[in-house]
Amino acid sequence: MPEPTMSGTNGPDEKPPLSYPRRLLSQGWRDLLSVYYANTPIWRVLKSGGLFVFGLFCWSAASLLFSYQPEWAFLTYVMAYGFALVFWGPLTHFVVVPLAIRLRRTGEHPVARAFARHASKINLSTFIVIVIVLGTAPISPMMLDFAASLGDDSSPDVDTNLVCTEGDETIACELTDPDGVDHLVVTSGEHEVAVVDDPTGEFEIRVDDLEEVVGQKQFTVELKDENGDRVGVFRRTVS
Repeated sequence: MPEPTMSGTNGPDEKPPLSYPRRLLSQGWRDLLSVYYANTPIWRVLKSGGLFVFGLFCWSAASLLFSYQPEWAFLTYVMAYGFALVFWGPLTHFVVVPLAIRLRRTGEHPVARAFARHASKINLSTFIVIVIVLGTAPISPMMLDFAASLGDDSSPDVDTNLVCTEGDETIACELTDPDGVDHLVVTSGEHEVAVVDDPTGEFEIRVDDLEEVVGQKQFTVELKDENGDRVGVFRRTVS
């Protein structure tokens, strides 16, 4: 008499539904590690060059977007990723990977062998920490400003110019002809430094209140009419 079978159970040849994606991910990870640890000179150059170019693209593209959309704060992390990758990619494949391979073969100290076994995880974790730190607190060499060339002015709608005199601690500026200008807004980076309601267009700001952009302190003066519309803008850098 045949034995009854239980419905809903997998037969002896059936595989769990997630076995194929798991095998695919496992094989992909092994392939990635094989490329990561490929240590011939040509592989070092190819991997380092590819990461350098990709990092440069991410850095410059995110910087370009951020120059026109400074409210998109997440772009600082994309910039940090590209900026770090430009340096970290070559460092990884010219220093870290060869060192890990050498320690796997010759390392006898437990710390050296542990580093060799987990070099990829340590390297990736360190890189992620660097990206988070730089994205949260960007440094000036990482910040590229594509909004305007340093020291260049946009053509104002009014016939005037901004003349500035730099002192040790302050900068004094004035408009050559304030006609058509109701007030001025002085900003540096994302911070408003001063609002000038003086009809002569004269104002004075402190150098310490200015932020650095690409290694130089910079400020922007927007000219506004009585309706609050911008009629001109000047950008200045501190010598």
